[in-house]
Amino acid sequence: MKSAFAAFLFLAVLAVSSAGESAAPYVRQFESAYKRAHTLQADFLQQYREGDRVTRSEAGVAYFRRPGKMRWEYDSPEKNLFVVDGKFAWFYVPADHTVSRVAARQSDDWRTPLALLAGEMKVSRVCASIELSSDQPSDSALVRLSCIIRGTEKDVKAGKQHDSAYFDINKTNGELASVVVSGAGGIRMDLQFSHWRYDPPVEEVLFHFQPAKGVAIVDGDELMAGPAQGIR
Repeated sequence: MKSAFAAFLFLAVLAVSSAGESAAPYVRQFESAYKRAHTLQADFLQQYREGDRVTRSEAGVAYFRRPGKMRWEYDSPEKNLFVVDGKFAWFYVPADHTVSRVAARQSDDWRTPLALLAGEMKVSRVCASIELSSDQPSDSALVRLSCIIRGTEKDVKAGKQHDSAYFDINKTNGELASVVVSGAGGIRMDLQFSHWRYDPPVEEVLFHFQPAKGVAIVDGDELMAGPAQGIR
């Protein structure tokens, strides 16, 4: 009985100390890890889930360039391209000969906020609030931060509920290991990153999208790959 009480007391103290721990040091470490780089590159695995079921899995390479530019090259299961050029977000499906275009600030796509990695690197620009998650990863090398994502101007005016996200950060170097974004209807996007490279030689031209002749441009988020626009 005494050992059981001691175990209970230990868990209670651990819970109180965890609850009192601040997310601020980890946020600063995360921001510092990427702040000095002009360009970034990483491999990614992107999965969409409904409940415990994976509905789509994609992989490729992501590039980031200051100020606020991104390029996501999808290699599997099919070739797609997502580009944020600082003004517009473009999603190009070569097989469909179609590209969607939307102002970056109005984009509902769940990848768009990650442009912060190539921007001012201020988490507060993406998260209305951030704290340590009560559900920490099993990998002790990581810490999980819980974020309420700031909505677009359009979302705020419409009174749309904010999406939530989790960031898994490496405690040693502040690198982003994964992002989980949850939206309405139990839909979730998981992004896992690996092989981060700092200041790789990435040319500016890669962050501009020029539709080829015969490619139809659709204004708006209708064709974007994120769950808010329907899972492809």
